[in-house]
Amino acid sequence: MAQAKKDLVIVESPAKARTIEKYLGENYRVIASMGHLRDLPKSKLGVDIENDFTPEYIPVADRKDVIEELRRRAKSAGTIYLATDPDREGEAISWHLKELLGIPDEKARRVTFNEITKKVVQEGIAHPRDIDRDLVDAQQARRVLDRIVGYKLSPLLWRKIRRGLSAGRVQSVAIRMVVDREREIRDFHPEEYWHLDAHLDRSSREGGFVARYYGDGEKKRELHTEQEVLAVIGDVESAPWSVTAVKRAERQRSPSPPFITSTLQQEASRRLGLTPRRTMSIAQQLYEGVDITGVGTVGLITYMRTDSLRLSEDALAAAGSFIREHYGAEYYPGKPRRYKTKAGAQDAHEAIRPSDVTLSPDRVRHDLSPEQYRLYRLIWGRFTASQMSNAVYDNMTIDALSAGHCFKANQSVLRFPGYTKVYEDQSDEEEQSLRRPLPDLSEGEALVLKKLDKEQKFTEPPARYTEATLIRAMEEKGIGRPSTYAPTISTITGREYVAKEGKYLKPTTLGETVDQLMEDRFPDIVDLKFTAHMEDRLDEIESGKANWKAVLRDFYGDFDKELSQAESALDGVRIKVPDELSDEYCEKCGRQMVVKSGRFGRFLACPGFPECDFTKPLVVEMPGRCPKCGGRILKRTSKKGYTYYACEKGAACGFMTWDVPVKENCPVCGKTLFKLSGRGARKSFCVNPECEAFVPEDKRGYRKKKTDTEKKAPAPKEKA
Repeated sequence: MAQAKKDLVIVESPAKARTIEKYLGENYRVIASMGHLRDLPKSKLGVDIENDFTPEYIPVADRKDVIEELRRRAKSAGTIYLATDPDREGEAISWHLKELLGIPDEKARRVTFNEITKKVVQEGIAHPRDIDRDLVDAQQARRVLDRIVGYKLSPLLWRKIRRGLSAGRVQSVAIRMVVDREREIRDFHPEEYWHLDAHLDRSSREGGFVARYYGDGEKKRELHTEQEVLAVIGDVESAPWSVTAVKRAERQRSPSPPFITSTLQQEASRRLGLTPRRTMSIAQQLYEGVDITGVGTVGLITYMRTDSLRLSEDALAAAGSFIREHYGAEYYPGKPRRYKTKAGAQDAHEAIRPSDVTLSPDRVRHDLSPEQYRLYRLIWGRFTASQMSNAVYDNMTIDALSAGHCFKANQSVLRFPGYTKVYEDQSDEEEQSLRRPLPDLSEGEALVLKKLDKEQKFTEPPARYTEATLIRAMEEKGIGRPSTYAPTISTITGREYVAKEGKYLKPTTLGETVDQLMEDRFPDIVDLKFTAHMEDRLDEIESGKANWKAVLRDFYGDFDKELSQAESALDGVRIKVPDELSDEYCEKCGRQMVVKSGRFGRFLACPGFPECDFTKPLVVEMPGRCPKCGGRILKRTSKKGYTYYACEKGAACGFMTWDVPVKENCPVCGKTLFKLSGRGARKSFCVNPECEAFVPEDKRGYRKKKTDTEKKAPAPKEKA
């Protein structure tokens, strides 16, 4: 009797192959394609525009051995299951595999796994389908569209600006957004305003507090000049004070929804200090499978490229049971929370969640790398919290009146933690910022004025984008899709159109020059609404509502016309990229230094080269001001490669610290706050010794150094 042929399952990565093979047993052979095996050629356009945009696909040159191995396995296999990632690109890879390996229709079956668990993998194999050509065509349209834009525009940039440049459909819009924000900052005109704080005491017993000027009676009023402030001070300094209102109210805060791709990248950047690309790499590892002690190999999270907030009924039920069992019935709202996916989202997959909520972060910690653990803890906490009860706060507002001027003091006290037991949003952390408790006052109670503090302030320009906030803005404006956010950020920073200064993104002079050319000659390519509309058209192809080649024809007519006009208008023109001036001056000749790029990145150089060849590392200005003299705080690197922060005046001031300056100021003394260096969300603290809120070094969370005696002492034995 002839031995039955084993079925073949083709996935993209070896990690996923190992995990799935354990679930399917000996009748299946699982092998990895290592990603794309067929693509457009790199050496030419690879799209026959005259022949209705027919793409020319060729085998990837360095994957010959993999292709031959797959062909050999496919010939001797029974059914061939194409199990690449469950998105457009994964669908296209499955189609390319079928075409490249010559798999007949009756043998090729498509399966997808939203999570790599035994139950889901076996269910997926039991319910295969045909390859979805609409998904394939949507991915083909994106690939061809981006190839045409990149390969038609890049040569123009080479000839007119500088060799080695590139243009892209989504990357050009991302650069435009960063440049537009920089223009807003340059055009910003600060407006003056003032804070006036009254330090008040009870007349009959102890209980001081601080109230801030609100307005004339119940009418809110801003103080814009010192004269206005002095007028208020003159009115209230010798006038009586009293409590006119004490308002107590309950406030509830609801949890945030579970993560989608963009929000995961944003939170991982803010809390863990991870770049979007690194976040997606670690998430891929968690999705594909990790060996967990006592459980075996399991994919810990669902698929991480998604814009949907949908959750399965099984996941909702499991979360409810887990919350009631581990936290108590009061921490569960009584029914599952369902979140509405925003309009325009593809909604192809669930939100990002743990595949098994009972595998808590502490339970799997020893089986994960530090980065895997931190990211899994973030995903697990956000999902679990999304199904928990509201946090409840007791709010109290006190109105103090003097000479017709109202001053207000607020306090919010957490009464019931609810979901914050598991996961705290940024807004929750703000609730715990420095805030003095209010005394138990009653209406009509007399108050005594101790002193008045006035502080001049100026409105701030909009902040530069960080990687996280740029992704959020791209998502809000419909630019790109979950799979494109991280590669787009990497491209615009890697090609030095945009530079990172600290965590902020700033356009380089090269980026601004390229953006200006694109704005002048290719307004559609850098138009946000046009690009968002093109993403909608790709979605229409995916849903079967539009033909992919018709979409390309509609785009190419206007694009080709703009390209021809640009070539004619720029004939004989060479656009110079202006030097990027710095705030530093050459220590040899005194010229204002400029930013240059080299093999090892950006650096400062004297513009007098070759007469003067002085260079030095690029100076990065940090937020805030020096707490000693008010000068700029600069990021520096020690001789051993460690990062520290010092005043721009150097030894003349003497201020330096290993702690990182932040944008916020101390609410007590008004000086810049700092936080511990390192990844993750850290609480800020005041370093001003004269301030009431000053945190000494030994209280800032540093690890205590062991003494010689402690180092030599044997470790205590664990209890049995």
